[in-house]
Amino acid sequence: MTEKARVRRGPGRLVALAVLAGSLTGSLVATGAPGAAAAGASGERPRGDGGTEVCRLSTGPYQREVEKYLGLPQDGKQSAEDCAAIRTLQSAYGISPADGYAGLVSRRAAAVDWAVRHPASLTGCSGRTRLVVCVDQSRQLLWVQRGRKVVFGPVPARTGMPGHRTRNGTHPVYRRVVKFWSSLYDAPMPYSQFFDGGQALHASYRPIFEDPGSHGCVNLRYDDAKALWSLLRLGDGVRVFGSRQDN
Repeated sequence: MTEKARVRRGPGRLVALAVLAGSLTGSLVATGAPGAAAAGASGERPRGDGGTEVCRLSTGPYQREVEKYLGLPQDGKQSAEDCAAIRTLQSAYGISPADGYAGLVSRRAAAVDWAVRHPASLTGCSGRTRLVVCVDQSRQLLWVQRGRKVVFGPVPARTGMPGHRTRNGTHPVYRRVVKFWSSLYDAPMPYSQFFDGGQALHASYRPIFEDPGSHGCVNLRYDDAKALWSLLRLGDGVRVFGSRQDN
C-alpha cells in the first residue's frame, strides 16, 4: 500500500515517540499481508475485529533508516514496537494510512522529526552574516541560518522531480510575489520568492511528503511558506545542495 500524506497546513507536531511506542504496542492488531492495511472506500483507517487499528508488521524498504531516526533498535526488521512508533509519527505528520509501514513518505517524515530534535545535524550550509535559506535536497529539509545560528525550521520541503531538478548552488532572492499564478503550469504559487530563474520557494497545496517532486521549485507547507515570507527580504541568500530521492 502506497503511503500518502494528507493535506495539512502548519508545522508538524513533535511527538515523544519512544514513550508512545510502548503505550501503543499492546493495542494494535498485527498483519503481515501486503494489502491488509489498505484504507476502505470511506477513507477511514483499517480496523481489526475488536475495533483497534490494524498494524502492518511487514518490513518496509526504509526500515533501518526509520529505526535510526526514531531511536529504535536498528535491526532492519519490523516489530510491534517499531510499528507503534512509526504509526505515531505517521499520525503526527498526517500520513495515511497510519499503519506503521516504513515507506519513503515515512522516511522523509522521520528525517524531519530527527532534524527538529537534533539541530546539530543541520549541516552543509555555509554561514553568512545575513540570512541564508538552506535547502537540503537529500533529506528534503529547509531551514534558515544567520551565521551559524538557525533562526527558522527545519521544516519539510519538496524539490524537483526527475527532468525538473532543483538546481544546486547559492543565489539571492531577487523577486517576491505574495499571490503568484504560474501561467506555465496554470497553478497558484502563494508566497513565491524567486532565487534562480523560474525556481522559487513557495507554498504548495499538495501533501508535502508525496511524490512526484516539484517542477523545480522548492515546495513548502502553506504556513511554513507564509512564515518564511515574513522572515526574508530581497537579497537574502538561498543555498541548495544534495539530491532528492524518488520512488
